[in-house]
Amino acid sequence: MRHDDRHMTPEEFRRHGREVVDWIADYWERLETLPVQSRAAPGDVRAALPPLPPRDGEPFADLMRDVEEIVLPGTTHWQSPGWFGYFPANASGPAVLGELLSAGLGVQGMLWSTSPACTELETHVLDWLVGMLDLPPAFLSTGAGGGVIQDSASNAALCALVAARERASGFAVDERGGDGSLTAYCSTQTHSSIEKAVRVAGLGAANLRRVEVDDLQAMRPAALDAAIRADLAAGKRPAFACATVGTTSSHALDPLPAIGAVCREHGLWLHVDAAHAGTAALCPEFRGIQDGLEFADSYCFNPHKWMFTNFDCDCFWVRDRTDLVRALSILPEYLRNAATESGRVVDYRDWQVPLGRRFRALKLWFVIRWYGVEGLRHHVREHVRLAQEFAGWVDADPDWELAAPAPLNLVCFRHRGGDEANRLIMDAVNADGGIFLSHTRLDDRLTLRLSVGATLTADRHVARAWRLLREAAGG
Repeated sequence: MRHDDRHMTPEEFRRHGREVVDWIADYWERLETLPVQSRAAPGDVRAALPPLPPRDGEPFADLMRDVEEIVLPGTTHWQSPGWFGYFPANASGPAVLGELLSAGLGVQGMLWSTSPACTELETHVLDWLVGMLDLPPAFLSTGAGGGVIQDSASNAALCALVAARERASGFAVDERGGDGSLTAYCSTQTHSSIEKAVRVAGLGAANLRRVEVDDLQAMRPAALDAAIRADLAAGKRPAFACATVGTTSSHALDPLPAIGAVCREHGLWLHVDAAHAGTAALCPEFRGIQDGLEFADSYCFNPHKWMFTNFDCDCFWVRDRTDLVRALSILPEYLRNAATESGRVVDYRDWQVPLGRRFRALKLWFVIRWYGVEGLRHHVREHVRLAQEFAGWVDADPDWELAAPAPLNLVCFRHRGGDEANRLIMDAVNADGGIFLSHTRLDDRLTLRLSVGATLTADRHVARAWRLLREAAGG
């Protein structure tokens, strides 16, 4: 045990850094042998930890021993090739190394002046992605729009909603607070982050309208139009709508052209959330999912879901940055500097809620440069192929049924035995440890979800999932 207060020396950092990188590489190699879902009971991890912190520093070997003996058993392995739950949060070697480099540099990129490379690399990579995904040119930083990395699609939605709120109120809410007249719109299948954003932004949950969906779980544009007109007649001020490309429950695709036309007619800010499915637009053959995106005032997708970039990394674009920056900009004296005053630089603190920000662009830059556009397309296509193969197996089995269309890499399905049978099947396959599934409810029926997107998932893992499901069903 050490009894001094010295820092880790560069040589110690080299030695222990190699140990950690080796541990991570070994972990990835043995992932398939570990139960995907942690088997820890509530309180197990804390019970294994000492009640008080160490008085003196401890050997690094002791830290890594506790990672192995305490942290690892309490970890659910999102990087496992048997991970089919929720949506993926896939990481990769270049992303992890980019994250390490970001931590080593330790910059705080709140202003251009606090680290020019942090800002300019981010702007450049977000412009790259406009071309890579074939997004509307209005999102490029070279015009009135531009992109920024947020921590999540939830915060992207909040920023979009705040900008929409101020545009609709003439920036009165920022100055005097709201009067309860502004309304927002989403479908019954929209992610819960929109309701949270409505609450945080002060519109009030009672002013969020959940628009009905069609048989494909997609928003009905006519119902959106009717809801807006009803609010206008009641003296409300419709301000914001969110359309989704790939809903969380079923990957439903809201019809952007028709929704966009409704929003444009009534002057609403249209935010499009493609948190998971947006990665598919790397491939030209899947870009039909974003037809109508030219109507959007803002758009986001998460490379930390399906583009091999570890959490957190959400890419958020606006058509016109003026309203966003004006709504979120506060400039105290201690942040004033010549670069900001010149008007020639971007200060991303004005594009988000927090002041501070990490150098997230490094890991995204590493991923794009390591894989290249074609490499990323290859892996996206493989995941879609695997999901479509699984959907075919379900569709061909008389004991099972597809619960929704499967346009990409999410399959919603169920056993024909009913809700309780499906719950028991899911619990059984998750208890096996080889795979992990999650569920939703569609048409008020319990529905199983299989999402293919983990970095290491291959044919044999999807085949194993199908075998375990059939065995659990007694087939």
